[in-house]
Amino acid sequence: MTQTFAALGVSSAFLSALQDIGYQQPTPIQSKAVAKLLDGHDLMGVAQTGTGKTAAFALPLLQRLDEANEPARPRQPKSLILAPTRELALQIHTELENFAKNTSLRSAVIFGGVGQNPQVRQLQKGVDVLVATPGRLLDLVGQGHVDLSMVCVLVLDEADRLLDMGFIRDVKRIVQQTPKSRQSLLFSATMSKGVSQLARQMLRDPIRVDVSPKQPTVEKIDQRVIMVETPDKLEMLRALLHDESLSRAIVFTRTKHGANKVAKKLCAAGISADAIHGNKSQSARQRALADFKKGRTWVLVATDIAARGLDIEGVSHVINFELPHEPEGYVHRIGRTGRAGASGVAWSLVDPSELSRLRAVEKLIRQAVARFDTALKKLDPEDTGRSKTETATSQADDRREGGSSRRRHGRQRRNQRRAA
Repeated sequence: MTQTFAALGVSSAFLSALQDIGYQQPTPIQSKAVAKLLDGHDLMGVAQTGTGKTAAFALPLLQRLDEANEPARPRQPKSLILAPTRELALQIHTELENFAKNTSLRSAVIFGGVGQNPQVRQLQKGVDVLVATPGRLLDLVGQGHVDLSMVCVLVLDEADRLLDMGFIRDVKRIVQQTPKSRQSLLFSATMSKGVSQLARQMLRDPIRVDVSPKQPTVEKIDQRVIMVETPDKLEMLRALLHDESLSRAIVFTRTKHGANKVAKKLCAAGISADAIHGNKSQSARQRALADFKKGRTWVLVATDIAARGLDIEGVSHVINFELPHEPEGYVHRIGRTGRAGASGVAWSLVDPSELSRLRAVEKLIRQAVARFDTALKKLDPEDTGRSKTETATSQADDRREGGSSRRRHGRQRRNQRRAA
């Protein structure tokens, strides 16, 4: 029997909003979480983006606030949702407004990179739900513009990303300023030691909901690797972008400098591209995303800030210009294509110096990724093995001869570390 939102206890005001949005049936995480959260339980959810987790925590949060029917006080939000990036915070806020459109509940979103005065004015009017990035929230708390003593529900979204970005101390400071009697929810795509420790500190007898896939990649994504030297990657990238099957692509680099450089080179080659990363102003980032979503640009060059939390329809290809530092980053990157049951293609341009990263990715996803040469001829396992042997021999020769290739790659790695 198919479960419905009504059967989970969702009230009529929110059922009507869900119908208008086009939500027909609960996703697995919504089926497992909504009723428990309506009962007031703490929850630890293991789920990736695209699983419907925002609705899983937003619907019960909003419904409980609506049923309490208590007016919001100036500067004292009743609930708080922490997100690692501005983009994710904005996305959550948009969904909250859609869900609560048939109620009088008010929500606000605050983040850095923009002036704080409009955000302060919203807080002074009183908000039921506050969505925030940790840095700007602590700034406004320190200035007396936010008081967290009335927070009854606290949500950490993408907790692993919050920790990866170095927000752990900020998160702990924020948690300490909320009442101990609050309801607490923690969502994470992965359950690392740090996330588990944080969960133990902030959750009380939580319900655990795990909808993470056993195979941590989307089956409908066609994953491919091209073995190519770093100096030849731009030329290879341009060739891939001219594939007739490609409609919209996200290209990932490891550094902000690299993203700017690749986007600039693509534009010079007549390819409509833009870059998005943490050094861009909020208005520039929103403009780049809007242009990409509306088709004014069809290539978005990004650092890992765009790898999670953003749901952009119609991304046919993801291209890893460089493999990420951590193999989990690969899974989050390629998850930008193949959304909502669609198929997708993920290319990775791999220099011999990145083979260890590639092997770590393959270990994580428990499968070998098909390898191709620069002519897009598929390499069989024997060819791949021989390529590794030849690479090792060449590197040994370079070391004995003090070769220029070794020095060049050394300079590249140092520059990448400085730019990161």
